[in-house]
Amino acid sequence: MQLMMYIGNDLIEAVPLHKEGLRTPGYLGKFKRNLKMKYSELISQSPQQPDFLVIEPALVMPQTNKDNSKTL
Repeated sequence: MQLMMYIGNDLIEAVPLHKEGLRTPGYLGKFKRNLKMKYSELISQSPQQPDFLVIEPALVMPQTNKDNSKTL
């Protein structure tokens, strides 16, 4: 899992997370505070506040053509 910080449409940074830690109070807040401190100058220059998104990256499997088994 990853915590992603965006300002507008720009991805600023993605931080890896442990799934087990999500149940711990303050776990995400710790990362968000650290990112806000790290990028405080960038945040102060932007009219938009940062947005945070938690995602679990999906593995992309290449599709194959059934006729000749070549990757598309």
